[in-house]
Amino acid sequence: MKENPFLIHGYKGPEYFCDRQEETANIIDALKNGCNITLISPRRYGKTGLIHNVFHRIKELDKKANCFYVDIYATHSLNDFVQLFAKAVLGHLDTPLQKAENIISKVFRYSQVTMSPDLATGVPQFSLSFQPQYTASTLEDIFTYLDKSGQTCYVAFDEFQQVLEYAEKDVEALLRTYIQQTHNVHFIFSGSKQHMMMEMFNSPKHPFYRSTEKLHLSTLAEKVYYDFATEKLRQQGVSLPEDIFHTIYTQVDGVTWYLQTIMNRFYRMSNCTLTKETFHEIINGIIKREEEEYKHLYHLLTVNQASLLLAIAKEGTVKEPLSGLFMRTHNLKSPSSVQRALQYLLNEEYVYHSDNGYIVYDRFFALWLKKY
Repeated sequence: MKENPFLIHGYKGPEYFCDRQEETANIIDALKNGCNITLISPRRYGKTGLIHNVFHRIKELDKKANCFYVDIYATHSLNDFVQLFAKAVLGHLDTPLQKAENIISKVFRYSQVTMSPDLATGVPQFSLSFQPQYTASTLEDIFTYLDKSGQTCYVAFDEFQQVLEYAEKDVEALLRTYIQQTHNVHFIFSGSKQHMMMEMFNSPKHPFYRSTEKLHLSTLAEKVYYDFATEKLRQQGVSLPEDIFHTIYTQVDGVTWYLQTIMNRFYRMSNCTLTKETFHEIINGIIKREEEEYKHLYHLLTVNQASLLLAIAKEGTVKEPLSGLFMRTHNLKSPSSVQRALQYLLNEEYVYHSDNGYIVYDRFFALWLKKY
């Protein structure tokens, strides 16, 4: 059985990755020329896939390069960050393992180093144990370990804005200091909370102010993704008319993950021509499977918040949520109550502010809301 080429999660090589050739080339060019990168876009636009595609290409160009991807979305403290960072890099720059263990033990001054096999793969993994008062020193040791290796390294911190949520207030300054002292490591700082990332890298109040080149990731062009999708579907005997695809692309605003999810289901059908009825059946099936979660999210909201979310979903995109016309059309209360509700929806990522206006973050959730 052929593998479904429309990946929902993970990265399996450039043949499963749609375009982003210009972005890939620009990131590599910047990194190779000593510039770190800040990569910003809403979730599900394909940032993680792009990072892995960049790393894949770097490894093709330089087989000795070391690439480390560190997703810090689930971290809540500097301690969590250090543990995750250490797990990603330790033991990958030295061979044999006995040498690696010896080097790591010498570099890490305040930590107990443990080596044990990964239960899933059997590959040895290193972990650190250290007292909270030595967390910052251990972070410094990780950068020292990378620097002393003398090897070219690339590190991507995904959801980097998370460091602003840590209780420790000096994390940005610590990282900036250690990064400046590390000469053989190049960094990608990726994030989905655009206002937080822009604040971190554009405000003189923050240590990373103007320290990187910035790349804002937009949606893939409709024709680019259509050509990619039709070529993959054709291998399965599935025909996708251009007008049907245009409807799909428009409904999910061209966001990669939603397109991939729909195409993944199209690919399973084999030897058929897709119709609008097919598309609606698949969308309804996806929404049905998520309905209980959508109900839960919706009922967590106050009446004002739920009313505003529903209004934005029905409009699709709202440029001026405080306008009299919008509020009258959807029977919303005072501008102040709408403002408070909007701020909550933004903070909790029910909606986000795109270039065109406010939209519901989860496109499938938006389609479910429209049925209310």
